[in-house]
Parts: sequence; structure tokens; C-alpha cells
Amino acid sequence: MPTPEVESIQLGELNCWRIRHGQAELVVAQQGAHIISYQVDGDQPLIWSNPGALFKHGKAIRGGMPICWPWFGNFQRNPQSVQAMRQSSETANAHGEVRAIDWELMGMGEDGDALIVEFIQPKAEGHLPGWPHTVGLKLQIRLDTALNVSLLSFNAGPEDVTLSQALHSYFAVSDIKQVRIEGLDGVSYLNTLESWEQQKVQAGDITFSGETDRIYQDTPDLISVIDPEWKRKIQIQTTGSSSAVVWNPWIEKTKTFSDMEADGWQNMVCVETANVMTDIVTIKPNDMHVMSVSIWAEPLTDA
Repeated sequence: MPTPEVESIQLGELNCWRIRHGQAELVVAQQGAHIISYQVDGDQPLIWSNPGALFKHGKAIRGGMPICWPWFGNFQRNPQSVQAMRQSSETANAHGEVRAIDWELMGMGEDGDALIVEFIQPKAEGHLPGWPHTVGLKLQIRLDTALNVSLLSFNAGPEDVTLSQALHSYFAVSDIKQVRIEGLDGVSYLNTLESWEQQKVQAGDITFSGETDRIYQDTPDLISVIDPEWKRKIQIQTTGSSSAVVWNPWIEKTKTFSDMEADGWQNMVCVETANVMTDIVTIKPNDMHVMSVSIWAEPLTDA
């Protein structure tokens, strides 16, 4: 396989890298170790690169694959065991504290035909606001025939650490009104637009006709995004995760975003690999949790 090509680029205020490996191109920002885009030559992009994204220091990037850690979503909506980890009355940022700060690029190396890119977040080792726990936090990206992303949390402190987290993946689709999500039939979920208390059960595939924000629990390892117009199936295979968040802001919610074009909702869907709600993670001292997702596209033979 040809030697990977790595180019340092600037997107707005942010340092980024454009990485080509074989037929795949990945763009990742230093801030948040945030995957901005991923595409295989000749194919439609797999990861949605938001045309309206703002690349500013200290502002989380909308689109791509944000890292939500050490809590997901609104901190106060997290279980009490996650809230107990925070030892400060300071305002808790939505989706945690690591997606809008710089990570360190540890290196890139080849493993057979694969390319491995690794980042660490030193501030996770006791230096995040209001969250003084010592956790070694690493993001590993492996490029082979798929995009493989792993978030590794190692508890280097003396006490158990409980957290929630997500790889907040935005997937590119031809038209959200035409796509469906397969693999969650019969799975329980919370519709966060209605109630955080009442569980519902998914009947059949997920389709979209309005704003959608659901937390699925006890999920299978494989979920698929079916896109008839682009004649493909995006496969999302996970380990270390048994919850998933499905989200699309639709028309009215998108109007409230300063960093998303008015029609941006039409070409994206989030299927987020997560440890949330009943799937939160408690890591014992000197132990590690790894949450991973592998993403690839297959031709759709039956729309």
C-alpha cells in the first residue's frame, strides 16, 4: 500500500490534518481530536462535514464526530452516579469538557495495511474544570477497509470513576426523508422530545418526518443506515457500548443554530455510539474501558 500522505492545514482558527491512506481521506482537528470528514475516493462521504461549521478556538465543532466525555448531553440529565463525580458548582458544559480543547497528536504509524493515528488528552488526568479525576484518555483512529475509532479511558486514580460518553457521529445521507435506520426493531428508547421517564419500544425501522432525539438502550452491536438514493448501507458496528442516540434537528431546531445552514438537516443523521443512561461506565482503579465503532459502506441490493 502507498505511504500515507499527511498535510497540516488550517480550518478557520483550528489546526487540522488531512490524511490520505489508500483510497480514503480523513480530516481531523487538533481541537477535540475531532474527525471533521471521512470519504473513500469515488464514493459519497461517510461522515458529514458540515458546510456551515465554525472553526473557532474554544467552540465545539458541529458535524463530523465530536467526542462527548466525561458526560453526555446535559450534565443534570445524567444519572446521579455520574453527577457525583463532579466536585464543583461551576457551569457544566453540554457533552463534557474535551470536545472544545486541544488534544495532543501522539503519532501515526502503519500496522500492516492499516494506518493508526493516536491522540491523548492530558487535561483528563485531573485538570478538567470541576472533574478532578485522573483518567488517561486516548483516541485511536485506525484506517483499513473501514473507519475504526476507539475511545480508551484508563483510571489511574485511587477510586472508582463513573462516566457517560459518546462518539457523536454525523453520517452523510442523500435525503433524511428517504433514509431509514435498521437494526433497532424491538429496542426500548427514551424520546427526549416528549418525556425522559416513559420508555417506548421501536417498531420496525426508524424513519424521519420531523425532529428526532432518541436514546436507545440495550442496543445490538450492528446498526445500519439505509440510503436508497445513494444505493448504499452504512454499517455501524460497536464494542464497549450498548446504547445509541439517534438525532436529527429538522427544520425549526436548525434555525436556532448559528453554525448550520438552513437546509443542513436534510443531509445528515446522527447515530451516536454511546455509554449513556443505564449504560454508563464505572471504571475501577488501574482498569480501562474501551468504546469503539467501525464504520463502512456496502452496496444496497434491496432498497
